[in-house]
Amino acid sequence: MASELRKIGVGEDCELAVRLDDYLLPWDVRPPVVMLHGLAESGEAFRRWVPYFATHHLVVRPDLRGYGDSTPMQGDYVYRFAGLGDDIVRLLDALKLDRVFLIGGKIGGTLAMHLTAKHPDRVIAVAAVGAPASLTSFNERAPTWRKQIHEQGVEAWVRETTAGRLGSSLPPAALDWWIALMSKTKASTLEAFLQMVPTVDVTGELPSIRRPALVITTTGSGLGDVNSVKAWQETIPGSKLEVLPGDSYHVAATDPDVCARKVREFFDRLKT
Repeated sequence: MASELRKIGVGEDCELAVRLDDYLLPWDVRPPVVMLHGLAESGEAFRRWVPYFATHHLVVRPDLRGYGDSTPMQGDYVYRFAGLGDDIVRLLDALKLDRVFLIGGKIGGTLAMHLTAKHPDRVIAVAAVGAPASLTSFNERAPTWRKQIHEQGVEAWVRETTAGRLGSSLPPAALDWWIALMSKTKASTLEAFLQMVPTVDVTGELPSIRRPALVITTTGSGLGDVNSVKAWQETIPGSKLEVLPGDSYHVAATDPDVCARKVREFFDRLKT
């Protein structure tokens, strides 16, 4: 089948676009891998990850509500973080996927941890890559970003914030690709989504995670130093922390090969 783009209804107001990457050998099939992207992205954010998983797993890359090829949201839409999780559960149901591996980058990793805590019957294991447990510190940044997007447009905001997000390791061509990807996001979606962001905090849910969990961060992440990440990671029973060198907090984007290998090795060690 190779890669296929589908659109699946998850409610009266939204269709989720989802990329299905299938290079499976019928006699060597393992459970599906679902990859959840971050703010102002789409499932394309994980394109470099696909080769590491798609030979043995169906890879499922949804565009979250409002993003990519999914239905855009209006600026007055009220996002609920739990509602994003409900969308993913409905998507799994529609695709008839019972239990999956979950991978998430940035707020997609936060969502992956939430889903693992709330729907343990659907998750085999989870990897949170460059993901915060809490985004309440964005209560000042989010309104500033909304104002800039309103006045200058999405691309101007993406360009101004890229250095903090992706750090200093990527070549100009890679930065241009990420800027182009993120700039496709509708301003109305970001207006609505950024009103929700400062309310997101899954810290209290982490001790409820009873599935194998891998957390990946960097030594210079702008979303929290290593000690603060370790503090919440250790509340996930039996979880593992990997720390990579670098000044990017979007390590799934800046170090996709290293991260994908580490996640694949983590998943491969599990009995499913």
